[in-house]
Amino acid sequence: MTPSERIGAFSAAFNPEVLTPALRQACARSLLDTYAVGVAGKNEPASSRAMAYLATLGTGDEASLWGCPGRATAEAAAFYNGVAAHVLDYDDVTSPLRGHPSVVLWPALIALAEAEGAGMGRLQSAYAVGFEVMCKLAKAVAVDAYAKGWHVTASIGIIGTVAACAHLLRLDAEKTAHAVGMAVAQAAGTRANFGSDAKSFQAGHANAAAIRAARLARAGFTSSPDAMDAQQGYAALYGQGQDLSAALATLGQAPLELISSGLEVKKYPLCYATHRVLDGLLDLRAEHGIALADVERVEIETSPGALVPLIHHRPATGLQGKFSLEYAVAAALLDGHVGLAAFTDESVQRPAIQAFLPFVQGRSTQGDSILPRWALVRLYTRDGQCIERKVDALRGSAILPLTDDELMAKATDCYGWVGLQADTGAQLAIASDPKARIEDFLSIAR
Repeated sequence: MTPSERIGAFSAAFNPEVLTPALRQACARSLLDTYAVGVAGKNEPASSRAMAYLATLGTGDEASLWGCPGRATAEAAAFYNGVAAHVLDYDDVTSPLRGHPSVVLWPALIALAEAEGAGMGRLQSAYAVGFEVMCKLAKAVAVDAYAKGWHVTASIGIIGTVAACAHLLRLDAEKTAHAVGMAVAQAAGTRANFGSDAKSFQAGHANAAAIRAARLARAGFTSSPDAMDAQQGYAALYGQGQDLSAALATLGQAPLELISSGLEVKKYPLCYATHRVLDGLLDLRAEHGIALADVERVEIETSPGALVPLIHHRPATGLQGKFSLEYAVAAALLDGHVGLAAFTDESVQRPAIQAFLPFVQGRSTQGDSILPRWALVRLYTRDGQCIERKVDALRGSAILPLTDDELMAKATDCYGWVGLQADTGAQLAIASDPKARIEDFLSIAR
């Protein structure tokens, strides 16, 4: 089979009965986290602009717009919700992808489930299918694709998402393979757009494009069975022509990627490449009672490639601040925490912050592998001390996950950021129940 056909066969044959309580709970946690972050992002400029764009498309009544009144077509809702859920850069990640899986899965799947009347059980199995495909493909091409400049959340994520959408729609293997080819036709996204509206657009586009591809395949649209591995196909364009069939041969083997690779839930609303640094820095600040005024300079050393996404060294806007090591360090030292309020333009432009940016230096060690990941933080104080902390295990990572209480607290904070309240415990319980309806989940914080 070609890679497209392998993905099609896996998606069509995947049995939801293999989802253990632990897998269903993993799905539920990611759903709550992604939805809450999407609601929190509704007032961001990029979200407002996306909403204004939706108004030009006409009306639709298939799916909800997260945290907002009104409805739209499934495709339009998936686009808007994907933008809103990614613009804060607070959505979860997984290491094999080097990007964000849930933000290109849940907006499409929820919109499609609303439109098609699918229940929570089918949503959970579709999410597991998409995550599995995404991680297997990422293990083959993500490092090369990222190095080439692709925004892999979108360019790899769309392939997993179309497999998930096809599973939710119960497409057969052949039609799913055609949907994969049409996803390849729409796969895009560049890292050059990090720190601008276009980064969240790329996530929104991947969601909408996956629905478009799956529905077109259901209607009989076709694509090349070799779209993934032809000489001019996906692997050659996005990677180095890797053998994708070998990478996809283990699709569905236990343990599923949702358990073996797992999810990493963000504690801070900015690029994940800063999070080990922030864990170490905030620990040092608390333990030694120091603040920005006490620090002369900061040196950061990290594992290979860890600083690649941090492209804004002198940020001037909130979005640029999300991709700035220098800003993350300065804000943490000044404020003692890094939350949603740190990423307004006004916060980034504070004189004390801007003055300190040149005194933060970061470097990555040399090496071919990004794993294992670590960060070493050194603070040089004005009274001549040098204190340091190395961080390997990251809070919120797959090996050191947030507790349910910590996750629900994050969701509560997200809702509060836009003036909403919700029983996040009830939401998590609904998201865990395969017999529940997605409407019940959405109605708690809409």
